[in-house]
Amino acid sequence: MTNKLNLDIHTILDTQFNIDFKGYSPKDVDAFLDLVMEDYETYQNISAQLNEKVNELERINASLRAKLIELEAKTRSYEENASNSNVSNVDILKRLSRLEQEVYGNKR
Repeated sequence: MTNKLNLDIHTILDTQFNIDFKGYSPKDVDAFLDLVMEDYETYQNISAQLNEKVNELERINASLRAKLIELEAKTRSYEENASNSNVSNVDILKRLSRLEQEVYGNKR
């Protein structure tokens, strides 16, 4: 994207044409319009490149959002399973403790 523009707003605004026999010099006007056309072509090229980049980034963004949603769902699932297994483990330990007290507590 190293397209160099020939004109800027001040150059266009300040351009003076030589006056010929029948008005402005056709050569000056043609040369100026050639510069304007080149700049329009440059703008179109830049615009097309930027639009392609935007489309590419939107596709990447959509893909990353889908992956994020998938990972968030997996994380929630893991957290739910972890909390369920922690509760289950605590219950199991309590039951084992009661059983040990019954079995070993009565023998002592």
